[in-house]
Amino acid sequence: MSGISRPGQPGFLALELDGDGAHPAAWRKARHAPDELLNGSRIRNTVLAAESAGFHVATFADGSGTDGSGAGGRDVAGRLNALQRAAFAGPVTSSIVLVPEVDTVYTEPFHISTQLASLDYVSGGRAGWLVAASGSAEEAAAVGRSFVEGAALAQEAAASVEVSRRLWDSWEDDAVIRDVPTGRYLDVDKLHYVDFETPADFAGAGYSVKGPSIIPRPLQGQLPVVAQADLLPSDVDVVLVSAPTPSLLAAEVAEVRARLTADGAGAAVVVAELDVVLDSRGQSASARLAELDAFTPWSSSRARFVGTAAELADFLAKLLAVADGVRLHPAVLDVELEELAQLVLPELRRRGVLKPVAQGGTFRELLGLERPVSRYASLGSEARAAVVGTEN
Repeated sequence: MSGISRPGQPGFLALELDGDGAHPAAWRKARHAPDELLNGSRIRNTVLAAESAGFHVATFADGSGTDGSGAGGRDVAGRLNALQRAAFAGPVTSSIVLVPEVDTVYTEPFHISTQLASLDYVSGGRAGWLVAASGSAEEAAAVGRSFVEGAALAQEAAASVEVSRRLWDSWEDDAVIRDVPTGRYLDVDKLHYVDFETPADFAGAGYSVKGPSIIPRPLQGQLPVVAQADLLPSDVDVVLVSAPTPSLLAAEVAEVRARLTADGAGAAVVVAELDVVLDSRGQSASARLAELDAFTPWSSSRARFVGTAAELADFLAKLLAVADGVRLHPAVLDVELEELAQLVLPELRRRGVLKPVAQGGTFRELLGLERPVSRYASLGSEARAAVVGTEN
């Protein structure tokens, strides 16, 4: 498996399109009517604005609506389901990659796999999966499940990813034959059981998945899997890296890349995480942030850039020299996206530090990843049984 061009080569930019922005009080400064947030027009307008600006990837956060409320419920995250937002955006876009956040603790792995495969089809191969593992007792109670925390979160995430990958492979690429004379739609010999069982030391409630999937193999074969470095440090395609401050971010990226290389996962793409607050329409970024924080202070584990568009362009150019990409989290989506589209991305393209946007390209192609062959392809029945046996 080949990876993306290494540091020093042009990188890519992702934009988080969560609600009105990353700041919990972002809705107070949004440039739309309140009743427009949770409708299809808003989803379409924001994702098309990000695509038009030249962003390569759009991500969609998920979680309970109260995860941003630090002020007695006054400021909450207004959002619809992430995967459904991405699916809605698929047919109306043509180049931007769509990566929804999907929880692995309280969502059934079989359903995750089939829904993401469907997203890959409706987006023309521009889909990915941002793996999450909720450690929230409130979310556990909301769905009537046992609370999971600590090391068990990584186990849940790893098991769900493995199930999805097996299910995506459970249909060979040419399993659908549509043979009208014989009345056969499928070649049943090219559909395979996955026979997954959680290991004996699994901390949560154990489960098994027989398969095969109910969806043909995704257009990309396997959707790229994206995860935070502290959740799934290996066996992912894209690793997200955070740091306490912008000045520490490049060093953290380099450290994570070195660790991945030492662990034999050097092909993984490393993406830096960055919160962004910019000067806008005569108001300084620091003044804007203070105004928002007066409602609800912004607590985030990510590095935060506060400054002008020109300063951000300088910072991103240096950061993209060591990172394969950067995911931006705008404080207020409507405000920051305007500045990014008009001032930051054009400057980065002028400097040649961004990869070109490819019409009709896939997420794997953006990442420089080859399309994998199904693990069950071109194997006889005895060999397939041996493969399943070694995976359990």
